[in-house]
Amino acid sequence: MDDQYPMGPLVPCSFLPDEFIECNTPELLPPAHNDTLDAGFCSRFGGQRAEDVEWTWVACRALPCIECRGRRHFFKRTPCIKYTGHYFLSTLLYSIFLGVVAVDRFCLGYSAIAVGKLMTLGGLGVWWIIDIFLLVTGNLTPADDSNWEPYY
Repeated sequence: MDDQYPMGPLVPCSFLPDEFIECNTPELLPPAHNDTLDAGFCSRFGGQRAEDVEWTWVACRALPCIECRGRRHFFKRTPCIKYTGHYFLSTLLYSIFLGVVAVDRFCLGYSAIAVGKLMTLGGLGVWWIIDIFLLVTGNLTPADDSNWEPYY
């Protein structure tokens, strides 16, 4: 059977969903090379809006147990986003119920600010309310510049 027959039962390898392929993860471009973007490198990660997110090309390959047609190794365009296990809903619940003792700030990686918030019991409630507002409006994000983990 011809591998390139378009009416055949096999899907092109580059059209496979993410569950059936392995891709390299994008890496941060070293500061000395920030003038050129190579495949697989990003000048920065993250962004709160879709327009703010950079994109790069990464090398992907179809899993060995998957049948597909065409080249099994290919490049795929992927966003420069990293996830480090921070969930928005969990952090919001921490902020609402345990924000007075700074659990939300510790969870996000703001340890120095969290100690201050803990010592003042959430700024006598003011800092606690402000942090809930900052979370809901999207102005309080993880300290490592990662994105919120998706729920799917």
